[in-house]
Amino acid sequence: MNSLVENLVAALGTSAVATGSDVGEKYSADWSGASYCLPSVVVRPSSTEELAQVLKICQQASQKVVVQGGLTGLAGGATPQENELSISLERLSGIEEVDTESMTITALAGTPLQILQEAAEEAGFYLPLDMGSRGSCTIGGNVATNAGGTQVIRYGMTRALVLGLEVVLADGTVISSLNKMLKNNAGFDLKQLFIGSEGALGVVTKVVLRLFPKMTNTHTALCALPDFDSSVALLKHFSQTLNGAMSAFEVMWDSYYHQVINRVDHVRNPFSQPYPLYAVIEMQDGDGISGRDRFEAALCDAMEQGLVTDAVIAQSAKDAESFWQIRDGIADLLPLLGPVANLDISLPISVIKPFLDQLETELDQAFPELRLLVFGHIGDSNLHICAGTGQSSDKEAITALILRLVGEYRGSISAEHGIGILKKPYLGYSRTAEEIALMKTLKQALDPHHILNNGRVI
Repeated sequence: MNSLVENLVAALGTSAVATGSDVGEKYSADWSGASYCLPSVVVRPSSTEELAQVLKICQQASQKVVVQGGLTGLAGGATPQENELSISLERLSGIEEVDTESMTITALAGTPLQILQEAAEEAGFYLPLDMGSRGSCTIGGNVATNAGGTQVIRYGMTRALVLGLEVVLADGTVISSLNKMLKNNAGFDLKQLFIGSEGALGVVTKVVLRLFPKMTNTHTALCALPDFDSSVALLKHFSQTLNGAMSAFEVMWDSYYHQVINRVDHVRNPFSQPYPLYAVIEMQDGDGISGRDRFEAALCDAMEQGLVTDAVIAQSAKDAESFWQIRDGIADLLPLLGPVANLDISLPISVIKPFLDQLETELDQAFPELRLLVFGHIGDSNLHICAGTGQSSDKEAITALILRLVGEYRGSISAEHGIGILKKPYLGYSRTAEEIALMKTLKQALDPHHILNNGRVI
């Protein structure tokens, strides 16, 4: 290790290589809190060329590395394992270009998502990728995990927004494909190998993303619903009547909603009585008054049909923010809940109700003291589940029960947070043996010494 550090310092300088007491605690785990492990060495390259040098040196020394961005992951993928060197991309940050004619933005991988959003807005455009961790998560990490967020129902996952990538392979080879075109069928679309691969095949250093015309109006409502069937019918109703303008459809079960309302100080409940489910619905358009009229008319029709029991329409951006604070309250709620299994899963919308009914029954039988909280992006089949008894010793068994049931209902054990280390044992619930074998073949081809994020995903 001493020889390796000397080579890294010679290549990058002392300011880019931290060892011993100079390694901060923040590098010891991602947000999952999985198995804290302080790396003995942290390398912070500030360019693609420096990163290429780092990986070339590490491969020659057979030194395994963990790649770290904003450390907002929830699957343990960025948590160091024993004897791993940490490569932090925090210095690989900045907007390289906003191309107003091509409607693209190019940024370095360590750039926080919120910085990209603000740069797009300043240029008169809209970047729809969004999530509660926008101020901390980095665009490289978003690409590596194929992040979802609240706008997927209209704009798709991160994969749908990426036009080009620059990636460094395990041996230091730089693959630069900073494409700006919507159509490019010249051979294999290599960027798709790295989007969602969680850094196991290569390290993303630059990203080219699509931008969209900036919407002048956003209409937001918080609705109370009588049951889950009504939420599905409401989703279909808004999808049809708003002609594709609906950008968010977030459903919260009463168990989650009232935990946030009662335990998170800065949120408020606009309703005077409890309801079984709640939904935040949002529409974006450039139609001014006519758009608002269309949104309100769709909501009135839904109430007349009995799909909505009560509703509040945001009269200002502050009102809309207050609705979203309830939906995003999980970040404030988690520290108050104690040890919980915090999972994101996908299921066909048609089986969500029977899945939850069976899940509640099985969890009640196995863990009588368990608290189950559910919310999610129902429009894109995604549920977030927090379940716990308050005992750390129960987390693994609760996780195993939930993910086993996801497999039985032919769902995905990870909708948008990745596999990392924590979900690796359960990958077979959502991928066939043949699919996993192909993943291993790709890993062997691109990283034959298994130095990149080894032990993650597969």
